[in-house]
Amino acid sequence: MVVLADSLLSFETLLPFALFGVFAAVAWWMLELMASGKSRALERLDELKNPHKRTAEAGGALKKRDAMTRVLEKATPAFAKPLQPKNEAEMGKLKQKLTHAGFRGETAGSVFLGLKFAGLVAGLLLGGGTIVGLGGISQKTLVGAVALAGLLFYLPDLVVGFLGYRRKKAVFLALPDALDLMVVCVEAGLGLDQAMRKVADEMKTTYRVLSNEFALANFQLQMGRPRAQVLHELGTRTGVSDLRTLAGILIQSDKFGSSIAQALRVQSDAMRTRRRQMAEEQAAKTAVKLIFPLVLFIFPGIFVILVGPAAITMVREMFPLMGG
Repeated sequence: MVVLADSLLSFETLLPFALFGVFAAVAWWMLELMASGKSRALERLDELKNPHKRTAEAGGALKKRDAMTRVLEKATPAFAKPLQPKNEAEMGKLKQKLTHAGFRGETAGSVFLGLKFAGLVAGLLLGGGTIVGLGGISQKTLVGAVALAGLLFYLPDLVVGFLGYRRKKAVFLALPDALDLMVVCVEAGLGLDQAMRKVADEMKTTYRVLSNEFALANFQLQMGRPRAQVLHELGTRTGVSDLRTLAGILIQSDKFGSSIAQALRVQSDAMRTRRRQMAEEQAAKTAVKLIFPLVLFIFPGIFVILVGPAAITMVREMFPLMGG
């Protein structure tokens, strides 16, 4: 019995250390797994040494994406019919919303509406059936099924809205640097079309979204479309007010023959000033935003640390004397 008790005691003593060792080994293995990947510098060197490998990988990913896109394009039109816009104004708003998120295809609207309808059906049949099957038919389960169906119905809107916001933010942050590069190109003797092509080529790795927009605008210019129309579409296609302003300034400069370099420089300075003002505004809001975590999380801990010892002393010393 003594030996059994000693063995149990030793087992209970060693169990925390064994668990600690297991968790430490798992954590070490995960860190090694995450750190085993190459750094960005090594990846760039590999791309420079072997550009065909990256091209092949990009081609394979593009083929998979095209196959998935074709499947969605074939499957979603039937689901999209009940949700088709009733007039041209609603269709225009839908196309503009999808364009701001980067979806410019002809079938983007039908795919989007088809996904919404499919989410609604899946929420009602699969999710609602599961909830009702597990909890029985009651008001609570029916409300949960309807809520799940509504969430899946509006999930594509949330995703498209998030993608559009991220895309607009990327364009807004990239504009000042792009304008500085355009100023350098124009002052070096290049025309506006050549400057846009140069910006699109040089900013592929840093600001891919704005680079693609400039590349598309340059392609439209090469196809013979009027410059004013291309610049106007460049401003409205992204949904960024600064880019619309820039397009308007370039259209006016091209129309009246004023200096494009000076207009670009003024617009770049105005954008940088606006970014600095936005940063100052966010910094000024920090003090107000810190009130809630201070009151809810930090102040109670400080209160316990400062007042706790005094309260314990009062309970131990004062209350017995008052009771006596």
